[in-house]
Amino acid sequence: MRSVRTSATDEEGRVPTRAIAYVRMSTDHQKYSTENQLAVIRKYAERRAIEVIRTYEDAGKSGLRLDGREALQNLMHVVKSGQADFEFILVYDVSRWGRFQNADEGAYYEHECARAGITVHYCAEQFENDGSIGSSLLKTVKRVMAGEYSRELSVKVFAGQCRLVELGFRQGGTPGFGLRRLLIDEARNAKGMLNFGERKGLQSDRVVLVPGPPHEVEIVQHIYRAFVENGMREIEIAEALNKKNIVTDLGRLWTRGTVHQVLTNEKYIGNNVYNRISFKLKRQRVANPSDMWVRSNGVFESLIDVDTFEKARLIIEERCRKFSNDELLELLRTLLKNKGALSGLIIDECEDMPSSSVYRSRFGTLIRAYKLIGFTPHRDYHYLEINRLLRQMHPHVVNDVVEGIKKAGGRVERSEANDLLTVNSEYTASVIVARARFTQAGAMRWHLRLDTGLLPDVTVAVRIDADNRSPYDYYVLPSIDMSIPRLLLAERNGLSVDAYRFETLDFFFGMAARSQFAEAA
Repeated sequence: MRSVRTSATDEEGRVPTRAIAYVRMSTDHQKYSTENQLAVIRKYAERRAIEVIRTYEDAGKSGLRLDGREALQNLMHVVKSGQADFEFILVYDVSRWGRFQNADEGAYYEHECARAGITVHYCAEQFENDGSIGSSLLKTVKRVMAGEYSRELSVKVFAGQCRLVELGFRQGGTPGFGLRRLLIDEARNAKGMLNFGERKGLQSDRVVLVPGPPHEVEIVQHIYRAFVENGMREIEIAEALNKKNIVTDLGRLWTRGTVHQVLTNEKYIGNNVYNRISFKLKRQRVANPSDMWVRSNGVFESLIDVDTFEKARLIIEERCRKFSNDELLELLRTLLKNKGALSGLIIDECEDMPSSSVYRSRFGTLIRAYKLIGFTPHRDYHYLEINRLLRQMHPHVVNDVVEGIKKAGGRVERSEANDLLTVNSEYTASVIVARARFTQAGAMRWHLRLDTGLLPDVTVAVRIDADNRSPYDYYVLPSIDMSIPRLLLAERNGLSVDAYRFETLDFFFGMAARSQFAEAA
């Protein structure tokens, strides 16, 4: 927070009313730099004889949520305390107030200000925030547009990141022990190594993983030899490394878990794997199932050959098959009693326990193993059960679509390999099912992942209802109009998207119907 003052009186000698300025910048984008925002706010204040007494600044902060925006939190605390010494809050535009995914959230904070007798003014907007019908409508549209901008940008950025992963470029994260991040230009010429915490400077630059110092590469290879050839356990390898005063890439002592991570991470055989964890639009972190991972194999120089890596993986899976399911669950109960909580890392750190990958292999997921012993994680993993139900639902939905086409008089061929439908030997169609998700404010969202690999002419997207039990509505999306592989939809999405929305699939079935010329005449 900093102090900024205009002149004490205006040209007509009026005593100015008092205001504070709120500015926010999520990136270093010049258009929304805090100085540019303040310049517009000052001119607005001078024209209206308003004295700006302080500035609240959130620099480098996302506008998706209130969390992390200390300046706005402090400002709202002052407003609600009844101790505010100002009458106005001056903001550059609606998007600087926030790009909240629920437009009502931004309205709620403004309403809190109004209850305290404080008016929020958007200085760069083309409307006055005077409570008129016109300004209220425009403001609501602007709030929705601000949130939609973030949603669309998220989809585009994610699609771009997936494409870069497939091309063999690293997308974020530390390289890991024995590896380094190499910065390259558009022509794949090396520009230099990136140290811990450093980022690329040019948008056109890319990052790849390369082998680190020879002594670290030798240690990684030693870990695999000790495990595969000498039969040492992870904890024994960790103790041996610590006795030699060898630390991890983060400068810490080795543990069973850190050794296990080296033995199970595919980047050591040159594979690029992305989207294991999702944290889109500042929502809760989600561990994605393996079928959602984006991967590109053999794109980095490997430290370990594939055969050795596979032997290590098989040893991890095989060494605990001597335990029955009941014995594995009993070990898990004992660990829960001793630790008070469970996670993959907690399991991997326990010397006398099978690794977390064994539980995943035996029970399908860690969450199912937790459920069998009566443990509920703090995070909500209910989505895994929902995904399982949707996978079971998908074949039935496709069957319904096939039957609907046939009843309409069309012919349809269904591929056994990928469920791609060929209708009347004229066009192809793919059917996807999207589960309902909820924002923190309770609004429903659907994430559509189009089958770009199949290249269907038409995608039939079935949105499931709030209970994720039955269809909510349908989208018939022609590929010619779909330029991105993923869509994030709200209940209402504007004409550009909802023009393809239908309550039933009668329209789609009608596309397959054929009539004789005599009937048409």
